Amino acid sequence: MGRGSSKPAGFRDVDGILLLNKPLGITSNKALQMARHLFKANKGGHTGSLDPLASGMLPICFGEAAKFSSYLLDASKSYRAICHLGKTTSTGDAEGEITSESTVNVTEADITAVLKSLTGSIQQIPPMYSALKHKGQPLYRLARKGKEVERAARTVEIYKLAQLSFDGFQLEIDVHCSKGTYIRTIAEDIGSALGCGAFVSLLDRKAVHPYWQEPSYTLDYLTELAEQGLDVLDQCLLPVKSALTDLPELIIDTTAVDLLKNGVAVEAHNAKHSSLLSLVAESGEFIGIGKILPNGLIAPKRLMNTAR
Repeated sequence: MGRGSSKPAGFRDVDGILLLNKPLGITSNKALQMARHLFKANKGGHTGSLDPLASGMLPICFGEAAKFSSYLLDASKSYRAICHLGKTTSTGDAEGEITSESTVNVTEADITAVLKSLTGSIQQIPPMYSALKHKGQPLYRLARKGKEVERAARTVEIYKLAQLSFDGFQLEIDVHCSKGTYIRTIAEDIGSALGCGAFVSLLDRKAVHPYWQEPSYTLDYLTELAEQGLDVLDQCLLPVKSALTDLPELIIDTTAVDLLKNGVAVEAHNAKHSSLLSLVAESGEFIGIGKILPNGLIAPKRLMNTAR
């Protein structure tokens, strides 16, 4: 997770998740720092980087929310992308140099068949222009030096791959996929299967599980809200436990809460059958995540730090 944790004067401890609508043209880390300064948050990190040429939902975890960011990093995601047919580039997107050009002569039936073939469990080779590391170095740094290293294929899940529009050159697609999926690689695979090549000319992340319906906020909108005060701005934050909707929730009584905070495993009579649980105090306060031990007790796994 990208991080920003220095503490400028006037900054504060704030916990919550911001669904930022990252604009085109800046890195995810730059967007994080801009959001963090607007909220005057001591700590913040983003989950699941978007390239400068990509826009869309970028969850920002402020404060204690960073402890639970792995659940968003591992989450499935939804994208809208435009594949430009007839050309390939060195990077798989519009940032790279054109490496080949071909005539586009494809039918709707061709596109339907190719999209269907790339749906489901597929093998992907990560692109050289990616942040994936090889011997401690991001692949894109090696690629910029003209180097290429062998990358192992990995399995990803494409839950949905559908055509939204096609004008003869620009193929707009709707993608719902598992973590670690490279949309640039999907575009290249589509182009290869159609025999004409393709690259991603536009990429917009529409949603990150479990945030399918929640709005994301632009930096311009947040800047306007910041003029009304931090209390108004904070209303854009989602609670930390919103990232954990896939975990069963268990209400913990006051005595058990104190024990858990001291690292002591506790009994729970109404625990659902799950290895991990979202723990909430009777007051409604989110405590953290607990794990069920073989003896049936619940032990703290990752807890909020409220003593600040």
